[in-house]
Amino acid sequence: MKLPIYLYGSKVLREKAADADLADREGISALVADMEETLAAADGCGLAAPQVGRSVRILIVDGRDLTEVYPYLKDFRRVMINPEIVEESTASCDYSEGCLSVPGIYAEVRRPAKITVRYVNQDFETVTEEFDKFACRMIQHEMDHLDGKMFVDRVAPIRRKMISRKLAGISHGKVSAHYRTKLEQ
Repeated sequence: MKLPIYLYGSKVLREKAADADLADREGISALVADMEETLAAADGCGLAAPQVGRSVRILIVDGRDLTEVYPYLKDFRRVMINPEIVEESTASCDYSEGCLSVPGIYAEVRRPAKITVRYVNQDFETVTEEFDKFACRMIQHEMDHLDGKMFVDRVAPIRRKMISRKLAGISHGKVSAHYRTKLEQ
């Protein structure tokens, strides 16, 4: 089922998400299926459970539609349950980021260039995997959502000031998106 994507200003986006209960495989699988359908309908490359109103540590990243720009993402799709970064590089890189919860706003964000993540996959197996390039970027962006952070929190102060009026508009429901949205304060 396609779920509404919660907008900037919604309380759930600022909460630290709880660990998913791995004993509830059926519930997790149902939420992941709904998140996948929602992500596909919104034409995004990543979605965290808080963005669909569920404060639980689950995220999906899918780079398969980005292969024209990033050919190495040809088969890249991950479902991560209870992910944690166990190592990150000291080297960093800047990329322009956007977010389904903040439609129409993009900004440069500096993040570690490489990370190692331990997570439970969709088959409920524990995996430890290293990521770099844009895959690394997508995962860090979605993991921020699990900790109640958003990419706009990481932009340079001058840029933050420049987008503050647009952010205020989104937090008051003044937004246009081609997917279903919800604002819950």
